[in-house]
Amino acid sequence: MKNKFRAANTYDDIINLPHHVSKTRPQMGIIDRAAQFSPFMALTGYGDAVEETARLTDDWIELDEERKALLNKKLQIICEHISEKPIAAITFFQPDEKKDGGAYVTITGSVKRVDEYNGTVIMTDKTEIEINRIQAMESKLFDGLEFI
Repeated sequence: MKNKFRAANTYDDIINLPHHVSKTRPQMGIIDRAAQFSPFMALTGYGDAVEETARLTDDWIELDEERKALLNKKLQIICEHISEKPIAAITFFQPDEKKDGGAYVTITGSVKRVDEYNGTVIMTDKTEIEINRIQAMESKLFDGLEFI
């Protein structure tokens, strides 16, 4: 017990001395001091893995037959006015490349053409949207029309 008490007092003579600051070398900044320990990070990539796991994705919502019929009617109207390059807001499901699920994205722009063979809607900015992933579609072409 006596040794522990004595060891604690061995630095009493220097404990309150001022911190030494070199007159010939500039002080290292905090970021530089921290950077010298970064190569020793034990779990490289762990932070990215945790971030990726925490990222939320939406599930695909299967449309019922009534909703599919409504979207088909809207696509037909777009096709009838394709020469006018109609402006439409199209909401579609975009699958995530890294994990299950995805996100619902809405793109607003001019429709260049509807490629029925490949099942895509092609916008004038060259964005291609798969028809079977479309969830909703809005356009001024649909104003005043009643869809039953």
